[in-house]
Amino acid sequence: MNKKKISIIVGVSLLVAVCFFVAYRSFFSAPQSQEEKVVFIINRNQTESQTLDKLKKQGLIKNKSVFKAMLFLKRNQISSGGYYLSKNMTAWQIAAKIASSPDMDWVVIPEGFRKEQIGEILAKTFGWSDEDLEKWNTVYTKMKADYVEGTYFPDTYLIPKSENGLDIANRMSRRFDEEFAPYVTQFAQQNIKWTTGLTMASLIQREAAGKDDMPLIAGILWNRLNQGMNLQIDATVQYARGNTGDGWWAPIKSADIGNIDSPYNTYKYKGLPPHPICNSGLAAIDAVLHSQETDCLYYLHDSDRQIHCAATFEDHKANIEKYLK
Repeated sequence: MNKKKISIIVGVSLLVAVCFFVAYRSFFSAPQSQEEKVVFIINRNQTESQTLDKLKKQGLIKNKSVFKAMLFLKRNQISSGGYYLSKNMTAWQIAAKIASSPDMDWVVIPEGFRKEQIGEILAKTFGWSDEDLEKWNTVYTKMKADYVEGTYFPDTYLIPKSENGLDIANRMSRRFDEEFAPYVTQFAQQNIKWTTGLTMASLIQREAAGKDDMPLIAGILWNRLNQGMNLQIDATVQYARGNTGDGWWAPIKSADIGNIDSPYNTYKYKGLPPHPICNSGLAAIDAVLHSQETDCLYYLHDSDRQIHCAATFEDHKANIEKYLK
């Protein structure tokens, strides 16, 4: 091989190496050499395009199109959650990280769940043992007398996998304190203890078919309390009965009313139960404070979940015949 051909080969090789180096520096290398930690959050139902925009905006990748092609070639699937990243990570490292198990998981707590149901969600999400779940139910959520139920705020949380049950209980109760704080003064202005208001809200939460029902049900329950009637709420009996295999809120039977001797059995005992029976949303709490004025003492929901109330038991029986039979 003559010197001219060798020179051409060497020149081409150097050009390819330079191009590769420039491409790597431009598209694949870390945005900076020094470590700068970032918590990168991928929201639930967030699109890949939105994720790429956020990565670029937060200075974690240099080029969105190249990064997208890299994900496609590697067939990486991005999972929602929170990731501990750094700006000194390469594009390859970023891609591998966000396609792996997240460092923080999204947890959705629906309104109206009791703490045991919340514990089941957490156990499934974080792989708790039976012992972990038992501690959630009997230790971590019983640290304070007024926080045994109803104070684990229903919301969407992004929770680090490193947190244990006590950490999560404290996180949810702190969120409750933040959300409930404006209502404490309002309850005081109406001469209602906040614990009473929260317990009432939990009954409304479980009894209502939707937010529109809540003020009317609140008015009916206040009427019963003010007239010294038993509240006679199925949900409180369900709470006392617990889960017998058909779910935590399976319909009660007449035998449950007669056989369950519990202060939560509002068919047997007057007044409110000792604590809330679930974790209420803000609409139920607001309904306690802004109940609808009504003469009704009874209510039912028809098959379409529409509410019908009555001022007398005779009228209530007529509603049963009309809407439930």
